[in-house]
Amino acid sequence: MSFRIEIEPARLPAAGGHAWLRLEGWCIALFHADGRYYALDDSCPHQGASLAGGKVVDGKVQCPAHGLRFDLATGCLQNVPTVKVVTYPIHIEEGRVYLSLPGPESTT
Repeated sequence: MSFRIEIEPARLPAAGGHAWLRLEGWCIALFHADGRYYALDDSCPHQGASLAGGKVVDGKVQCPAHGLRFDLATGCLQNVPTVKVVTYPIHIEEGRVYLSLPGPESTT
């Protein structure tokens, strides 16, 4: 089960920009590219470098540490789709931007 969090307008990146968010204990890299918002886990699976400061080109973010490129929409590593970064759904309703995050698993 997941839950949604509204992202405050002041924390949203401008077109072509990026932001680092810490929400409910999650570290999120948020990008605004090609008119859409994309949210990814902020940790590169190679050695954990932050993706939030990576350069975005053609819908992919390049890890600033070692140059790996991840698709913003799918989280897949370019040319190696079995390696990926977790992506999180973004919803826009009535001009408000919401991020969906995994919820705690039920023990019942």
